[in-house]
Amino acid sequence: MSPPDAASAALLVVDDDVVHADTLARALTLAGHPARAVYDGEAALSVLRDATACTGIILDLRLGTVSSLPLIAPMRSLAPHTPILLLTGYASIATAVEAIKLGATQYLAKPAGVREILAALGREEGDADTPLPDTPLSVDRLEWEHIQKVLAAHDGNLSATARALKMHRRTLQRKLAKRPVKA
Repeated sequence: MSPPDAASAALLVVDDDVVHADTLARALTLAGHPARAVYDGEAALSVLRDATACTGIILDLRLGTVSSLPLIAPMRSLAPHTPILLLTGYASIATAVEAIKLGATQYLAKPAGVREILAALGREEGDADTPLPDTPLSVDRLEWEHIQKVLAAHDGNLSATARALKMHRRTLQRKLAKRPVKA
């Protein structure tokens, strides 16, 4: 089966992990939602400029070594009524808040299944019945959240973030290279 072209793809999957992007696009297409995968921000913006209709954008938070947060505003201007779902393996409260402030409509942590992704793209409003957690965040998770907040405040600049945290840059790089700790 060949992937849908830009004009026929209703969903756009933007992820630098080629295997993940292609697998997700194929699974969405098999579920009845034609999808196309692209692997960087410029390709995504190009598709949005050329596409006749896009019903949803699934955007990975990290594209290579850079954040995809700066892509949200241009995507929003090219497709003002299209829901944007930020999907990430590096979920944090800071990035979730920033993504929503910048115009993303939903935010999901990986791994997320096709049903979960489609449900998030279909929701236009928040859910006031979302249950509260039973336990507070762990100290390790609080550290991860704080690092993400400071990193966002410094526009992703590792050196400035390390200085603000009074931490060696390589220590910060090691902490960021790890998967986020569980809440």
